[in-house]
Amino acid sequence: MTDSNHSQSSHTKTTSRRSFLDALFGVTLLGWLGAMIYPVFRFLVPPKRPDLNVSSLDAGLVASFKKNTSKIMRFGRKPVIIVRKKSGDFKALSATCTHLDCNVQFKQDTEQIWCACHNGLYDLEGRNISGPPPRPLTQFQVNLKDEKIFITKGEGV
Repeated sequence: MTDSNHSQSSHTKTTSRRSFLDALFGVTLLGWLGAMIYPVFRFLVPPKRPDLNVSSLDAGLVASFKKNTSKIMRFGRKPVIIVRKKSGDFKALSATCTHLDCNVQFKQDTEQIWCACHNGLYDLEGRNISGPPPRPLTQFQVNLKDEKIFITKGEGV
């Protein structure tokens, strides 16, 4: 009888040890899966951000822009390219290509806006003149006041 009790006690210890190890393995596996899946989920579902309601941008002093140069600045969450033409006039356009939202840049030699992603070209009025861009760049209004440059939303922006 002692042998039988000892055998039964040993079997219970083995079963309880096995149950504990199975539970430990299960919890570890769930933790590992959570650690792998959570970052993917957070990447695929971006956080909600309130839209910035920006209607005007102080782009700086007129003297800080040399003729035939440009500068890209943020207008809320969107980039805007501000170009000072050879004539001294200013132009402000959306700085994202209408093809695949790549950032555009000003080419001084041809006085054009160029998208390097797929070689799209725009004139200084924002009209698409070659390449894959399907529509013109959005125009912004440029206002000069007390030697400062202010960019505001144009119509339909």
